[in-house]
Formats: sequence, structure tokens, C-alpha cells
Amino acid sequence: MTQLSTLRIASYNIQKCVGLDFRRQPQRIMQVIDSMKADIVVLQEADKRLPPRPAALPHFMLDEAGWQIVDLGGAGSLGWHGNAIIWRGDDIRVRQTGHHELPGLEPRGAVRVEFDTQIGPLRVLGMHLGLLPASRRRQITHIRRCDAGLDLMPTVWAGDFNEWSRQPVLDHLAPDMRFLPPVPSFPAAQPLGALDRIALGDGLEAITHGVHDARPAHIASDHLPIWADLQRVA
Repeated sequence: MTQLSTLRIASYNIQKCVGLDFRRQPQRIMQVIDSMKADIVVLQEADKRLPPRPAALPHFMLDEAGWQIVDLGGAGSLGWHGNAIIWRGDDIRVRQTGHHELPGLEPRGAVRVEFDTQIGPLRVLGMHLGLLPASRRRQITHIRRCDAGLDLMPTVWAGDFNEWSRQPVLDHLAPDMRFLPPVPSFPAAQPLGALDRIALGDGLEAITHGVHDARPAHIASDHLPIWADLQRVA
């Protein structure tokens, strides 16, 4: 029997590389990222907050580790609005990129990258949603409306959704996406809230998913990263 190809995607809010010990140590974040063995990693809080928003995780560290950085148009930044996407592997190529300015009281954004991968074409949306429920509702509605006219393609949403409720709030806001069962990822030292989530569109399934809690993830950021192993389905 032919074994289907899989792709591991991960999402990680790196808190500008400042750990729970209040020390900025990008090398710890790199250790966590590398240990996940992911093909594509969606990052949040990857840039410092104030303009010109320089990268919190230095480009040269990613280069030395063999990671490719999606060019999302932020000069000197790792991504756009703090969201970044990196990948590693000979089977992955970037097709197209885009981003959304999200509505709400806080400055928030989402990024979109279309890849060719070992499991076929894949659209990845990375996002860091607002702290207020009303903002999150508007932001998800905005993303769905903006992407409604795109070509059909298997799609993944990944990021920090900032949703504490144990009710299927996100599922109701985006019924065309299937959110993977929540796994607590925040705060990293003693996870209680499943703020970090991954959702799949048609044509994809997760054969397994989880939270990465191997050291030094417990201290490298205030969030633990999450991951999912994806396959294409008919």
C-alpha cells in the first residue's frame, strides 16, 4: 500500500523572543522551532512592536538553520503586523502572498501564503486576533469575506485566536473551517487556555495534532507551540 505524503504545520506565538524569565533569547525560540520538525511554521509576535518593527527573531538565525522566510513586504521585519511564515524543505515553493488589515480597536493583521507542497497546493493563513470578542468576530468575518473570491484550494488557518471560551465559538464564526480539538497552550508554564488553534478547510485532514511542550518551550515564550500532521483527502 502506498503511504500518503504528510506535512507538519505548526503555530507559535514567540512573544518577541522574550521568555517567562523576561530575557530576550532568540536562540531558545530557534531551539523550540527546530525541535518540532515542522515543514511550515506560522509565527505571531515575530517582530518588535514599534515602527519600523524590526525582526525579534533575527533573519540570520533562520538562514543558518535552513529556514526560508516568506517575503510579506515588511522591510526589516520578519513578517507583517507581527505575523510571519517560515518553511523548510525541498518540496515546498511559494506561489503567492497577501495580507489583511483587520478591523478592531487594536492594530491587528493576518497573512496569506499559497504554497506548492508535498501534499499539493496549500493556502496558509496566519493570524493573531484581538483581545475583545467583538473584535474577533469582526476579524474572522472580514477574513472570510476578503478570501471568498479566491480560487478553491485546501486551506489552513493557524495562529493565536485569543479565544478562552470552551464553547465552539470559532466554529460558529467560520462554519466552512473545521477547528481541530483544542489543546491548552497558554500560559506556557501551566497551560490552561487553548488560545492557539489550527483549522482545516475541505480537502485536508489531520492524522494527529498536539502541543509541543518539550524544554525549553516551557520558558521560551508565554505560549507553547501547537502542530498538526496534515494529509490530502479526496
